[in-house]
Amino acid sequence: MEKELIVLGVDIGGTFTDFVLFDGNELKVHKVLSTPHNPAEAVFDGIRSLEVSQKQLSIVHGSTVATNTFLERKGAKVALITTSGYEDVIEIGRQARSSLYDLFITRESPLVPEELRWGVQERVAATGEVLSGVKKGDLKKIGIELRKQGITSVAVCFLFSYKNSANEEVVAKELEKMGIHISASCRIMPEYREYERFSTTVVNAYVSPVMSKYLTSLENGLETENIRIMQSNGGSISTGAAKERAVNCILSGPAGGVVGASGIAKLAGLEKIISFDMGGTSTDVSLCNGDVRLTTQTLINEMPIKIPVVDMMTVGAGGGSLAYIDPGGALRVGPQSAGADPGPVCYGKGKEITVTDANLFLGRINAQFFLGGRMILETDMVSRYIGLLAKKLKMTSVRVAEGIIDVANANMASAIKVISVEKGFDVRDYTLVSFGGAGGLHACELAQSLSIKKVLVPKNAGVLSALGMTVADIVKDYSRSILLKVKERGYSEILDLFKPLISKGMKDVLSEGVRKSSVKVENSVDMRYVGQSHELMLPFKKSYIEDFHKLHKKTYGHANTDYGIEVVNIRVRVIGKTRKPSLRKKVKIAPVKAQTVTRKIKCYFRGKWLKTDIYDRNRVRIHSRIKGPAVIVEDTSTTFLPPEYICTVDDYENLIIEEK
Repeated sequence: MEKELIVLGVDIGGTFTDFVLFDGNELKVHKVLSTPHNPAEAVFDGIRSLEVSQKQLSIVHGSTVATNTFLERKGAKVALITTSGYEDVIEIGRQARSSLYDLFITRESPLVPEELRWGVQERVAATGEVLSGVKKGDLKKIGIELRKQGITSVAVCFLFSYKNSANEEVVAKELEKMGIHISASCRIMPEYREYERFSTTVVNAYVSPVMSKYLTSLENGLETENIRIMQSNGGSISTGAAKERAVNCILSGPAGGVVGASGIAKLAGLEKIISFDMGGTSTDVSLCNGDVRLTTQTLINEMPIKIPVVDMMTVGAGGGSLAYIDPGGALRVGPQSAGADPGPVCYGKGKEITVTDANLFLGRINAQFFLGGRMILETDMVSRYIGLLAKKLKMTSVRVAEGIIDVANANMASAIKVISVEKGFDVRDYTLVSFGGAGGLHACELAQSLSIKKVLVPKNAGVLSALGMTVADIVKDYSRSILLKVKERGYSEILDLFKPLISKGMKDVLSEGVRKSSVKVENSVDMRYVGQSHELMLPFKKSYIEDFHKLHKKTYGHANTDYGIEVVNIRVRVIGKTRKPSLRKKVKIAPVKAQTVTRKIKCYFRGKWLKTDIYDRNRVRIHSRIKGPAVIVEDTSTTFLPPEYICTVDDYENLIIEEK
């Protein structure tokens, strides 16, 4: 009998690479330091440490390769081929200023310089009629120039190609014969609005060759062919699909965390949550009302990426975020990070104080239990370098360390307000689900500052993003612009327009080995009042008109049922259900007081040193109660419980933390 595949989730972070292994019976977790020079090395090292047969592995991998390639401007040399006269769309953009009154603001330069943008004489009308085709002679000239310039990737973006893709496909097929990676907008994002469509396609062309090279090295270094890549939309795809559409993986790691947090919360009976993922280099927050929220309005480095992604906010505040003094003499934290190399001062190589160092100095991280005792922390070095920073600020070392925590907390609280309060949600109705290696150290103070009443810290919180990847389904998203006024088409007529997208989606998902009985299809629409510039996305049901009015009122505070309505885009999401780890309830026992694992230590909190108990989370039974101040340690993370808080352990070994 053939052995069942073992599921492995892998999440590459800025400091650590996380592993969650499910063999059908139990979960195993592991962490290794990331290897920024070659991320695959950490993956290979971690899998070897797990001592499991690679041939049995089914790997779901969240990668920062596409993200870092984009942010660090280390992508392929890209050319843009577009309709003559539209070569500068990606540079002109929307002419919106991100900082209205900043006289010295500078814009990010386009990914494709002016000399590598070519316009061709072609034209498709707004109705979709081909008015002028692409001349083969023009393509030959461009092909010669591409070879001269050493171009490895080309973005093809024509006017109105979302209505008729014929001209784009002609160019794409001709250039593919030359062995050049092609990103055609009709394949990446067939929607109207030239700037957003062009930008998304160019980003894909920029990062895909680098992603393809990385995934090929990963495939060559592993003995299993069962490798899927996490997407920004909360689902996974094959490596082949990820090589062609790397733009879909820009936010893959954080998306896995939100999926994991949502799943854990549902098991605990919680629908309304704010996921708080504090890792080594950044913090990602997302608001969920029962399900993971998606958006198509993503802006990274001032460039729009208009594909469905998990709706989240990212700030440069992680355990490895650097503390420094700005030109005005104020203490700042992030967004610069120490990363995995050299890492925080306490790792033994770094020379600049980080948030992790501040937590260690204040006693909230215990050197004896860090990473299960497998990693030695340099406490003396931390004291020395915090002392040097304190001298420059003319403050005491302990006040500087506490100040670093306060500044980091303020940055993270602002991010949570952006995705909640600023969008009309009352944070007091939500539970803060805290994870990531550093999340538990800051969760209670954050919750208190935002008046959030309850905090949930999952078991193995430091690797929850990797766990989220193991439960991610195979997901394919498709869209098409239709720009139809509702009165022109009824429900059944619009429903017919979904059929080609559904057919393609079913074919693509089934090709990845999913059984037809395990496939689910979700239809949605982007709608607006006639004359508006932006849309709202909502599920497409018979009540879609009434649903739109309700959503508009909830979002903007008003609705006008007398106004005409327009369906701008139709969207299809095809979901292939995958085998997932099942987290089981523990056997019920009577509530007990948790036992400490060491004598009291000292933690600094709000101006004083407190005698604090340390608890080993692996030895804390369900329904145990722990009163603050306390430090709860496990192999992948640490949770700090202030004096005014108490926590209980639920049936799934989650820490449920509330004020006394």
